[in-house]
Amino acid sequence: MAIEIFHKIKQLVQKVEKGLQWANDNVYKPFIKLFAKPILGALGPIGQSIGKGLDLSSWPQLFIKVFDSIHPIDPIHKYSIINMNIFLMKATHLQQAGTIEETLLGNAVVPFTNDGEHHYSIKEIKPESQMPALFDKQIIISLSDTDHDITQIQNSFLSVVLTANIQLDDKFDKIDESYKDGLVLFVGLKSGSNLIREYTIYHRDKTIDGSLQNDATTESFIYNTIKPKSERNNRKHIHSLYENIHNFDTSACGTYISMRVIEELIGNQTAVPYTIPIRFRVSIPLDDLLIFSAFTDYPNGLFGLHAEPLTESGLKNLICDIKPVTMSIKNYVITEVIANMAGYKATDACLNRVRQFYSSRLFVVPAQRVEIWPFPTSATLKEIRTSQNIPLSHVTDFCVLFPKDARATTCFENLCYQNMQITSCGRNFPEMPMNTLDQQFFQLQLNASNLDLLFEATDEFEDALTTPRNTATRRLNPHTDLTSFLITLQCERNSNGALTFDGLDTQNQNTSVELRGAPIYQRATDSYYNVDTSGKRPPPPILCTVHDTFWLFSPAAGGSCIYDTNHSFDEVIGPLSS
Repeated sequence: MAIEIFHKIKQLVQKVEKGLQWANDNVYKPFIKLFAKPILGALGPIGQSIGKGLDLSSWPQLFIKVFDSIHPIDPIHKYSIINMNIFLMKATHLQQAGTIEETLLGNAVVPFTNDGEHHYSIKEIKPESQMPALFDKQIIISLSDTDHDITQIQNSFLSVVLTANIQLDDKFDKIDESYKDGLVLFVGLKSGSNLIREYTIYHRDKTIDGSLQNDATTESFIYNTIKPKSERNNRKHIHSLYENIHNFDTSACGTYISMRVIEELIGNQTAVPYTIPIRFRVSIPLDDLLIFSAFTDYPNGLFGLHAEPLTESGLKNLICDIKPVTMSIKNYVITEVIANMAGYKATDACLNRVRQFYSSRLFVVPAQRVEIWPFPTSATLKEIRTSQNIPLSHVTDFCVLFPKDARATTCFENLCYQNMQITSCGRNFPEMPMNTLDQQFFQLQLNASNLDLLFEATDEFEDALTTPRNTATRRLNPHTDLTSFLITLQCERNSNGALTFDGLDTQNQNTSVELRGAPIYQRATDSYYNVDTSGKRPPPPILCTVHDTFWLFSPAAGGSCIYDTNHSFDEVIGPLSS
């Protein structure tokens, strides 16, 4: 899904800038090659494969001779470091191991001497909106600072403080005294970015057309669910994994409350519901928002400043039953938001070179967006058969979610269906009907999310894809978290090295998208159709389409910005290489 776009980037780099053989002759051969090959040899077959690529004379095309006083500012660096899987790039960078490609990019340059004034810094930026803010109020906050010529989006994040009241319709009176300190309630989020319900981007005080995302919570769920385990594990305040919560690990996005504390907070309250105040901090890395997922160093000194209006999520999914007590969350308030923006200054000479370079071409950053299209009809006792007429604009994937409750925004379970397919544009996706519990379906989902080789799926994603919820004779109780289920159907191949979009595009004309399937086990044990034993039925499934988009920046007229949702990869890149 989100990863597919990065496989195209190397070709983009090679078409934009050529003829830098000096880097190969003066840096790579005498210096880097000497230590690169021993390292690659230690990596075995994978390293040898990479080594073959390093001997190609084409690799210097990845560089452009433009530097900062401290760091080399490589306008093409933005693209070239993400032509591999972005998760691997980020993981190796943080461990200071570096990928070979990244090592070359970082060293095949001769930086200017630091003048002693232009240093890296992190700026705390407070919102322009009045705080605190209720969950349905908009918060406007700047994402760059005038003290930075270059903003490092990939190292920047939002700090959020959330307060709320949990309401209980009963007390936990029957819990034994000896268990009250060890038995805890966890209240939190799967990912910090789930907190944002809606966002749009401003550039130089103007709204960027097409940047509005009015269902950012669903987009966040899809994007973060397919991230590998290494990207989500041990990310305190950012992500919560079930295995960590199960072990009372502090690496979580939320807070633990013991039964003892709950008892003390209820105290002498006599009115039902009983109220328990909670407070916890959330971190939201900016590249956890899909619209910023490919940003790295952004030259805001040339292209202008960004601001982002955020509307928090209503957290409708924070409702649960622990028999005999029902809990809900009320009076949800954001008391504090701070944008922690990393960046640095550059010399005037450096900025002038970058400005000159982009005076005749655009600064392009690839992106993706998710559009949400609920189907009009729900499942029946025997099947799902529903369709939606929508325009398809450069669609790379279909994602389908199956809520059991209209309040669920980040909790979706395996519906345990067979003969599942989507039909659109005269094609079936996939070619053969799917059973959502068999090995073929599981492997297709790993392939679609690039989790089939180097990157491990989270346990909860894998469990949701493979764990039955019923048999022919009974419904099965979950033994772990099974609420991270979605179906992803590829419309465009992985590793699309050619500069050609091969997904679905109907030129903004409506076309039918039909979903169909049938339960593996019908009637009473069908855990999707029979949401509970009281006759409750599920709402309609939700179709999500994933689209290629692009940020186009220019230093002209003090800085301009376009968020392009209407053109394909080759259409955007074509003018750059002409």
